[in-house]
Amino acid sequence: MTTTRSPSLREKVRQLRRVFLDKLPDSLTEARRHLETLCQTPDDDDALEALCRLFHGVKGTAASFGLPRLSATAAQMETTLRLARDGDPGDGPSSRRERLTALLLALPALLDGFAQGIEDARRHPEALGVAPPAPDFERFSVVPRKDRKRIYVCDDEELQAEQLSAQLRCFGYAVSIFTTPESLRAAVLSVRPDAVVMDIIFPSGSSLGTDLIAGLRRDMRAPPPVVFVSSRRDFDARLRAVQAGGEAYFAKPIKAIDLVECLDGLTLSQEPDPYRVLVVDDEPEIATYHSFILEQVGMTTRLLHDPRQILETLNEFNPDLVLMDMYMPTCTGRDLSRLIRQVPEFISLPIVFLSSETDKVKQVSALRVGAEGFLTKPIQPEDLISAVALRAERMRTLRSLMVRDSLTGLFNHTFMLQFLESAISSARRDETKLCLVMIDVDRFKMVNDSYGHPVGDQVLVALARLFQQRLRTSDTVGRYGGEEFAVILQNVAPTDAKALIDDLRGDFAKIRFDTAGQEFNCTFSAGVAGFSGQETAHLLLERADRALYDAKREGRNRVLIAEDEHHDTMR
Repeated sequence: MTTTRSPSLREKVRQLRRVFLDKLPDSLTEARRHLETLCQTPDDDDALEALCRLFHGVKGTAASFGLPRLSATAAQMETTLRLARDGDPGDGPSSRRERLTALLLALPALLDGFAQGIEDARRHPEALGVAPPAPDFERFSVVPRKDRKRIYVCDDEELQAEQLSAQLRCFGYAVSIFTTPESLRAAVLSVRPDAVVMDIIFPSGSSLGTDLIAGLRRDMRAPPPVVFVSSRRDFDARLRAVQAGGEAYFAKPIKAIDLVECLDGLTLSQEPDPYRVLVVDDEPEIATYHSFILEQVGMTTRLLHDPRQILETLNEFNPDLVLMDMYMPTCTGRDLSRLIRQVPEFISLPIVFLSSETDKVKQVSALRVGAEGFLTKPIQPEDLISAVALRAERMRTLRSLMVRDSLTGLFNHTFMLQFLESAISSARRDETKLCLVMIDVDRFKMVNDSYGHPVGDQVLVALARLFQQRLRTSDTVGRYGGEEFAVILQNVAPTDAKALIDDLRGDFAKIRFDTAGQEFNCTFSAGVAGFSGQETAHLLLERADRALYDAKREGRNRVLIAEDEHHDTMR
């Protein structure tokens, strides 16, 4: 089977530079056309602005693609045009006419010089400059891992290890059990796990577990995080665990939900979601170049060349950040930024201008309309990556605070309703499948009354973590209210959704909760409603709720599929 190798940064620059150079003769033809317009109508501001914008774009793109002489020629053209247009603040109308007359006399020769620069660049593109050095993409990488988290459990009490592992598997971990430190060491050196759960006491030594982990840390360049578990509760055991590099310490008997919370924290950083960046630039080659750089470190990008499509694209793509050019044919970046800021959903969306504009006054003016920053073309790849990642992460943090439930970390009621509307619109437009699942913890009031609200909160957190670990990244889950949860499954038929949720229901029933020496289990009921292609979010919610009510009425701890208006099971 033949595989296609991804191009390097230098190869990508060479490809895009050739496309850019091949299009420049058309740009020259356009410039001469605007010149003819100005000769006939010297006061035509649109033609003059179009010329300024054309050479401004060539200046930035040529510099980014390692063509400094062509960039300098375009910069000279832009400066001449802007000086003719703007002049000094005290100039009057007659002075502007004089400047335009002088410009019309000088432009033909300047255009001929620009044409020669294009020809030189097309004949010898490599001799005129080099592509920027490629950064260490691995250092910036934010590519998410796709595999299930691998946990190694080492405990000579095999029954306890099996019981603990069964609990961890319910939360989606891939668990391997080892009963001797030696077998664990060999496994870690062979295949590095995401985390290790390590007992301290073994038949051959009361501190063998900590001694082995300390040795692994000396022998491995990147040892896995370790959680120690032990029947020992004394200071010396805890101190040795810390000195061996342990990230956490749990005294037996262990509450599985507490250990899961700890393991989530230790392994979550390995699986960040890719930042989503919308690149708005009317120059396709330079937009593709910047997009390519960001994608090399795992970011997801979308290119937009027509600013008139901005609102539709923002709603569909839901970016963490917008990277925007300052000068475009339809409107300026300042105007587009102000337009975005007038939409409540995007009022806090980071906007970063990326332009060859070097006038500090204009840069500050751009920032005053709500932009997060201003980057100047050409920009080094590592500087672009760092600037985007910093602002996108800040946006993620702010967005999370606004749309997440404080107890479970799942999306809140408001967000779920908004997302359901969006998901239905997409399913209707693309004619794809969509399912809504409503879930309710069975007899939850009895849990709160019998064990207290803090224990009830533990149950809700456990169920939330089960969803987070086991559902796909494309699935959306939220706490709808109290002990009720909602799951939106895209591109899934109702029968498949039922099978998925039923599997989670079975595993949730196996999780043991412990309080004051008492153990208990919980179950949940669920109703699945498949989108028919026409109904509203309100009607889909009603059908899912009705199926959930039927599941409760039929005995709880089950998943039912809602009937459509003809009372036939959705398929």
